[in-house]
Amino acid sequence: MLGTIVNALAIIVGGTVGFFLKKGIPERYKESIMQGVGLSVLVIGLSGALKTDNILLMVFSTVIGVIIGEAAKIEDKLEGLGKRLENRFGNEKDGIVKGFVTGSLVYCIGAMAIMGALESGLTGNHEILFTKSLLDGVTAIIFASTLGIGVAFSSIAIFVYQGLITITASFIKPFLAESVIREMSAVGGLLILAISFNIMEVKKIRVGNMLPAIFIPVLYYILKIYVLRLS
Repeated sequence: MLGTIVNALAIIVGGTVGFFLKKGIPERYKESIMQGVGLSVLVIGLSGALKTDNILLMVFSTVIGVIIGEAAKIEDKLEGLGKRLENRFGNEKDGIVKGFVTGSLVYCIGAMAIMGALESGLTGNHEILFTKSLLDGVTAIIFASTLGIGVAFSSIAIFVYQGLITITASFIKPFLAESVIREMSAVGGLLILAISFNIMEVKKIRVGNMLPAIFIPVLYYILKIYVLRLS
């Protein structure tokens, strides 16, 4: 859990610093910075998605994941939590909801979040999460300077999300072949692409409801192994 704790603290510090810099950064700079960050996130997502060796599995995972996410209303629950934080600590002008949801999605999705938490839980090596912490802390400053203090609160989502992966990693260890990790990361890359569209306000995509898609490849390979054993 050490890597996840450091990651959460980095976002809190970066988000807080960015929030206090908010008034000192001209609006046109914020807009340009967000566009630049959005483009960078797009490239990160694209590079991750292209690593797939099974495009049909990616499509299948996305469809099934969206169905599960829409049924569970994950994004609504994220926004609801953000609203409660907003009512407790600020108001809509502070941008808590948008910052919380955007930060939660950006920091939770992707190869580093998944692989870092898995490696932390399986081997005790926190190097990936320490690197991710540095990147997340820097981007938290940029996000919070534009989106508000809600970005700092997204550390809650990171702590829960990565913490659960780390804790449960030992239980799914037999199924974590390199191919499984690759396909999970590829689906995560696809979702990161969707996040970039939200950041640049190209198209509003309910990425939160797509989160279950990341874990569909695990179920697919478990089922595949089971079928092979039966045959």
